[in-house]
Amino acid sequence: MYTNIVMVGMPGSGKSTVGRLLAKRLRMSFLDTDLTIEQREGRRLQEIIDAEGNDRFLEIEQEVLLGVDVTNTVISPGGSAVYSDAAMAYLKKSSLVIYLDIPFDELLPRLHNLSTRGIVMKNGYSIQELYDERNPLFRKYADLIIPCGGGQTKEECLKKVLLALKTQKK
Repeated sequence: MYTNIVMVGMPGSGKSTVGRLLAKRLRMSFLDTDLTIEQREGRRLQEIIDAEGNDRFLEIEQEVLLGVDVTNTVISPGGSAVYSDAAMAYLKKSSLVIYLDIPFDELLPRLHNLSTRGIVMKNGYSIQELYDERNPLFRKYADLIIPCGGGQTKEECLKKVLLALKTQKK
């Protein structure tokens, strides 16, 4: 039985927004590990990536994820968390992993601040290439895949998550 819920998905998919709503609804705590990284490092995600590079950022992210020791919590890791098999295996030990699946064409309008958002992306990569690379990883680790496209509001996506959780427990 899981004690936590982990929300995975692309940047802009609603992990933090839907995750906060879910935590409130289920009377759980909420943890955004991107904020944990920023607090630990004393700088914004993009500053870490700019100064240290993608590989070092991924190391820091993995260290933070492997240090997560919570119960009754909805956890929202960064979209790059799925690059770490160790971190995802660790999270899955105590968590149900939910993938908020948003079609690529609906993500683009949500990603207006790419240069400052702190997204781990190979040099020269397009958002489409990033999506194509991460989508199979989200699916690999997900216990539940929630389609949140089609112009659904965050509340509609939350309802789908709650319904899936109810069905999962039976």
